[in-house]
Amino acid sequence: MWARPPYAKGGDVESGAQPLYPAMLERPELRWAFIRKIYSILVVQMLLTVAVASVVVAVRPVSQFFVSSGAGLGLYIFLIILPFIVLCPLYYYYQHHPWNFLLLGVFTVSISFAVGLTCAFTSGKVILESAILTTVVVVSLTLYTFWAASRGHDFNFLGPFLFSAMLALMVFAFIQLLFPMGRISVMIYGVLAAIIFCGYIIYDTDNLIKRYAYDEYIWAAVALYLDVINLFLSLLTVFRASDS
Repeated sequence: MWARPPYAKGGDVESGAQPLYPAMLERPELRWAFIRKIYSILVVQMLLTVAVASVVVAVRPVSQFFVSSGAGLGLYIFLIILPFIVLCPLYYYYQHHPWNFLLLGVFTVSISFAVGLTCAFTSGKVILESAILTTVVVVSLTLYTFWAASRGHDFNFLGPFLFSAMLALMVFAFIQLLFPMGRISVMIYGVLAAIIFCGYIIYDTDNLIKRYAYDEYIWAAVALYLDVINLFLSLLTVFRASDS
C-alpha cells in the first residue's frame, strides 16, 4: 500500500546476474542492491518497534498513564494521528537526507507506541502466537512473490481490489464501533483484515521488485512496514477474540 506512481526504467540487459523477472530491462544487481536496502531499513524499523513496544508493555506505569488520565488519553489519540500527519511531509521529503530518515523514525516510533499499548492489555500467549504467525506469513508470502515474479507473474492487478477491500474494511470497523456485534464479528473483522494485508504484502513486494524507483526506498519501506504491522494487529485481534 501507499505505492507511488510507477517509474519508467531503462536498463542494461548485459548483466551477469539473473533477471528477477522476464523481460527485465534494468541491471539485476542494481535492483538487488535496492531490495537489500529496503529490507535493511524494514528490519531496523521492526527492531525499533519491538524495543518501544516492549518498554510500553514491561513498564506498567507507562501503559497505565495512557489509560488512567485525561492527558494520557489525549497523548494516545495524538500518537494515533501522528503517523498520518508525518506521512504528509514524508511524501515531499522522502528524497532529502537526513530529513527522510528523521521523519521515518518519528513515524515508526509513533506506531510502535500504539502497538505497545495494544499489546499491554493482551496476554503474552496471544502476542507470541500473533508474532510467530506474522513472521511465518510475511516470509512465506515474500518468498512466494519473488518466485512468482521470476516466472512472469504480475500482481499489479491487485491494486484496485485491495483498495476497495480496504474501504469496505474501514466501513465495517466504523459500523462495529457504533453498533458492537460481539466477539464473532470481531473475529470476522480480524480474519478479513489479515487476508487483505496478506494481499498487500504480495502487491507491495511485487512493486518493490518491478516498479519502485531507486530513490523511493523510504516510501517502499513505509509500505512494507505498514503491511507487516497491520497484519500483526489483525492476527492479534483474531487470537484475542478467540482467547476471551
